[in-house]
Amino acid sequence: MLTAPLPVKKLDPRAKLPAYGSADAAGADLYALIDEPVAVRPGETVLIHTGLAMAIPKGYVGLVYARSGLATKQGLAPANKVGVIDADYRGELMVSLHNHSGEMRVVECGDRIAQLVIAPYLTAEFAEAEDLDDTGRGAGGFGSTGAK
Repeated sequence: MLTAPLPVKKLDPRAKLPAYGSADAAGADLYALIDEPVAVRPGETVLIHTGLAMAIPKGYVGLVYARSGLATKQGLAPANKVGVIDADYRGELMVSLHNHSGEMRVVECGDRIAQLVIAPYLTAEFAEAEDLDDTGRGAGGFGSTGAK
């Protein structure tokens, strides 16, 4: 569990720091920082600025997920499904929002547009192998374990 402060730089004084919606929330809300409302047509993807950069510690990653209410009620969710912010990235955090709905949607400055989860990760050392161990599933994929 990361308990040390995570350094966040405001690239614009209007930017809002990520904030947790409840004491046990895993994701902290990210807020739009835009000069004027952005209309998002059905099927369109727009890049929304947050005005923030951060120093994620080595061994951790920032994962940008959809906000469930925004995604289910308005159809706005990250275009890449889960954004990955590497520990060595120091640029601005931006969210590519895609409109999955059939209606025009509008993003306003200060809107909560996504949620950020900070998580530990392992770095693998990939080693080529001639054979892999057997499992009950084997090479079955894409629904091979059943529909229910």
